Amino acid sequence: MSAHDHAHDDHGHGGGAPHSTLSGYLKGFFLSVILTAIPFWLVMGKVFDKQSTTILVILAFGIVQIFVHMIYFLHMNTKVEGGWSMTALAFTLILVVITLTGSIWVMFHLNHNMMPMSAHEMKNMP
Repeated sequence: MSAHDHAHDDHGHGGGAPHSTLSGYLKGFFLSVILTAIPFWLVMGKVFDKQSTTILVILAFGIVQIFVHMIYFLHMNTKVEGGWSMTALAFTLILVVITLTGSIWVMFHLNHNMMPMSAHEMKNMP
C-alpha cells in the first residue's frame, strides 16, 4: 500500500458509505421544499372538492418525501453496508405495520369484546 492509499483510508468514512456532495444535498433540499410547498398549496388553495382526495394526495407526497430524505440525507441504498441498512429498514417497517394494525384492531373491537354488563348483572357478581 502506498502513502496515497493510507491517506484515503483514515478519513472517517466507513462501511462503504457514499460521499456526499453539495449538489446532492441541494437536490435533496429543493425536492423537499417542492414536496412541502405543493401539499401546502393544495390545502390553502382548496384545489380538490373532496377532503379525502386532498388527504390521499398529501399522503402520497409525504411518502415520496420520506424516500427523498432517505436517499439524499440518510444516504440509504442497497449498496451501503452490504444492504443491511435496507434490510433493517424493511424489518422496521414490517414491525411498525404489525404493531399499528394490531393496535387498531384491538381498539376497534374492544367495545364488542368487553361484553358490557347491565347494572342488575353486576350486582349478582361474586
